[in-house]
Amino acid sequence: MEQSGTHKNENSIQAILTIDTDNLPGNFQEIIKHEKEIIAKWKSEGILDHFFLRQTRNGAVFIFKDIDEEKAKAFMATLPLYKLKKSVEYFNLIKQF
Repeated sequence: MEQSGTHKNENSIQAILTIDTDNLPGNFQEIIKHEKEIIAKWKSEGILDHFFLRQTRNGAVFIFKDIDEEKAKAFMATLPLYKLKKSVEYFNLIKQF
């Protein structure tokens, strides 16, 4: 696929967080509130491009833009739900359209 001179490839990092829903703490709703505040801040700062909840309600998908995988991992580690993780997967993506 040929790149035009006016099109810039955007590098994105996709992070898929899966939480351990079998061991949720009693203050889970409070944790969710704090989580939403952090995610809204990332969006307003232009760090987070997209955010999706998983239909199974056991995690979320984050699409970070213009940062590398190491920075994405550092951001993810600051999330309150990160402590409840079963797993986090990271994928480097190149936006085509």
